[in-house]
Amino acid sequence: MTPYSLAFYVDAVTTGTVLGARPTDSPDRVTAVLGSRFAENAFGDGAMWRDYGLAEFFWDRDSPDHPWSGHHFTLQVHRLAYRDRTLVNDELRARYGRFTPRLRFAKLRRLLERRGVPLLEIPEIPANAPYFRTFWQPDSRVAVSVIGTYGEYSTPDDLRVGDVYSIQAPLNR
Repeated sequence: MTPYSLAFYVDAVTTGTVLGARPTDSPDRVTAVLGSRFAENAFGDGAMWRDYGLAEFFWDRDSPDHPWSGHHFTLQVHRLAYRDRTLVNDELRARYGRFTPRLRFAKLRRLLERRGVPLLEIPEIPANAPYFRTFWQPDSRVAVSVIGTYGEYSTPDDLRVGDVYSIQAPLNR
């Protein structure tokens, strides 16, 4: 059995979901899974995201008359370094237990490889290189962003080289 939060990350990368909530699910469905404690943000009438602490889900729509369409989710792993116990919501904590303040990429990758779930490095966006590196899981279409090298004002001081910064799904390649 994989301990604590590692099992959560393995599940998320393997399935491309958060507790079964897919990036394409409606806001109501995601809230049914992750709970009603969230902050809601909007860009006009056409884009919205809900911040559940560790997980953020994003939607868009053509007009206020149209339903929301799920776009993607991001696991803001770097926020755990702040050691705010309220960041991981009750639903995640009930299923996976304690979450550590940092996620080491080497450990996550090793656990995934043992399960036959490879992570392939893809070219980084030039503005982020060399400070970040991105790895992709082709079956689940999940991207894992990792601190590649330290850069003052470019990377968080609370993270080390090799720490996971975020996990996002889907990544279309």
